[in-house]
Amino acid sequence: MLEILKAIILGIIQGITEWLPVSSTGHMILFENWFPFTFSKEFVDLFFVFIQLGSIIAVIVLFFNKLFPWSSSSKAHQHNTILLWVKIVIAAFPGAIIGLLFDDMIDTLLYTPLVIAIALIVYGLLFIYIEKTKKDHPKDTLNLITYKDALLIGVFQVLALVPGTSRSGATILGAIILGASRTVAAEFSFFLAIPMMFGASFLKLFKAGFSWTPLEWGALATGTIVAFVVSILVIRFLMDYVKKHDFTYFAYYRIALALVVLTLIFI
Repeated sequence: MLEILKAIILGIIQGITEWLPVSSTGHMILFENWFPFTFSKEFVDLFFVFIQLGSIIAVIVLFFNKLFPWSSSSKAHQHNTILLWVKIVIAAFPGAIIGLLFDDMIDTLLYTPLVIAIALIVYGLLFIYIEKTKKDHPKDTLNLITYKDALLIGVFQVLALVPGTSRSGATILGAIILGASRTVAAEFSFFLAIPMMFGASFLKLFKAGFSWTPLEWGALATGTIVAFVVSILVIRFLMDYVKKHDFTYFAYYRIALALVVLTLIFI
């Protein structure tokens, strides 16, 4: 029962932090580091990645009309949505290649509290700098994201392979630097997560295999369902938030969390 409770807490953490630029993987690693599962390391690695499916399904549910070309009879909508998916695939390409090549190395070398703390600080400071210096956001619709923009946002996403960086944080930051409004940056980040997380989740599942105990399958299902429900609420909150505010407060939170982690490490 205690393991299911931990799965619920981790599902909540995933659902909240996946879409905010604060690093979901970093938060889950930190929680599990101090309140560890009794499961094997192989299962825990799978759990961290697979429950992201819940968050992705939330995006598909909330943005179905924008993501499905034939949700409208409008030819313009169909055309623009197909082009959007082409840009999403282009943006997903760099992360998919680097992730496939270096997945095991990243798991072995970088999944530590110290790496997470450093990444939290570095990208927190970057967010503060960009928000204070980047004043023009001319690309206020998804149609204005070019193919070149998409590829460069995909390059920014590669940075998120380092835990503590935040996939949404890296892609939102990249989109803002390229001139996107905060709303467009957030939406494109959400949509880009779909192929990346589906691919990562099923890659982990097939690499790890299917020989898990009923309790492990129960924890996996519980975490995924909780992540879906919480993601629905958080995405709605963030889309309202970015219409009136910038990301500076999230940057301050990243730095504050990193200082807490460093303190716990060194004491």
